[in-house]
Amino acid sequence: MTDENLPSKTSLADKLKSLGVRTGAARLARPKPAEGTKIENLLSGEFRQTRYGESFVVEQRFPLTQPHGHISLRPAPLPAILAEWAQDARIKKSPIEKFIFFDTETSGLSGGTGTYAFMVGVGRFEGDKFVLAQFFLRDPAEEPAMLEALAEFFAHGEVLVSYNGKSFDSPLLQTRYKLHSIPVPFEDYAHLDLLHLARRLWRDRLESRSLQSIEKHIMGVTRTNEEVPGYEIPYLYFDYLRDRDATHMKGVFYHNKIDILSLAALLNHAAAMLADPRGESVQHSLDVIAIAKLFEDLKRWNEAAKLYEYGLQDSLPEDDFARAVKRLAILQRRRGDIGEAVKWWQQAAGEGHIYAHVELAKYYEHHIRDYDLAEDATYRALSLVNESKLQDYERNHWVDELSHRLERIQRKIVKSK
Repeated sequence: MTDENLPSKTSLADKLKSLGVRTGAARLARPKPAEGTKIENLLSGEFRQTRYGESFVVEQRFPLTQPHGHISLRPAPLPAILAEWAQDARIKKSPIEKFIFFDTETSGLSGGTGTYAFMVGVGRFEGDKFVLAQFFLRDPAEEPAMLEALAEFFAHGEVLVSYNGKSFDSPLLQTRYKLHSIPVPFEDYAHLDLLHLARRLWRDRLESRSLQSIEKHIMGVTRTNEEVPGYEIPYLYFDYLRDRDATHMKGVFYHNKIDILSLAALLNHAAAMLADPRGESVQHSLDVIAIAKLFEDLKRWNEAAKLYEYGLQDSLPEDDFARAVKRLAILQRRRGDIGEAVKWWQQAAGEGHIYAHVELAKYYEHHIRDYDLAEDATYRALSLVNESKLQDYERNHWVDELSHRLERIQRKIVKSK
């Protein structure tokens, strides 16, 4: 087809126009940009004025009669052993109204100057209420104002309470304060990190000691469908910065609020457990054993021994029972009560624990010099090793150790005759 046979562009356009068809990108209908929901229209908050500008804050007050899960928000008296374990006497001396519970939601988990907290939740006891305030960055440029407003809340405290805050939240906030040349408001405060306490109390009972695991298995807290997973939170905030729609921030506020309430309830629960290890707050024999270990590590040996014995009265998984009996026997020996240690070794030996026969063999050989009993205990240990399903390296270790022991004992038997 030659050029002159082609329809002209003008005639084609005219024909399309006559048919009601519009041409050209400029004539296409453009959708109006969506107006994002502002955070102040989503949540009941206020703007607090600082010398650096405004900071958006959501504050709520909870009655102390309100439970969190099945744990009361009303603060329990803090036992002296809590401060002793944390190695900071201020934790016992400071009134509970001086405790600041805090948690951050951040732009990432790596830390460093490139990471900042876009939300900081803080809580404290005030009269018959628990006051919870959440400071939010509508824009990263508001960070100095948020930090300044937050400093006013921290000024009421003497002790920080967090969950992994010693390693992450506190250093992060300190970095941000110093970056903006604002004095760190909590620099000299005591710090009680409940993650480390949770690990001590529930390491042997729970697979995970995350705060949400503790909520579920220890405190009976159930998060609603408002909850958003922690790993999604930085991405939700970046989405908010991009489209300025705060809709999904409501779930982040909920997540942070529950974290703060859980900190307050968990401190109450842990304090009650340590104050009365035989009381209703202690839910499982493994919890009693965990508290006994804590007392033992603090060299409260008499109390630890009694708690081990109390915890061993109930049924325990075999491995946990063996470990507890072993620690108790060693503790009794350290206290100079070898008779009690022997009693527990004999009980464990009767249940087929190799180490208990070995400890009895040592006792018979070195303490009462009854070499026949020592030989018998060693033979029993060897028999258990041969019948067990140990790994080869474990079996070889026991066989070597017990064979040397048996040879030495038999030489002593010969000499004694």
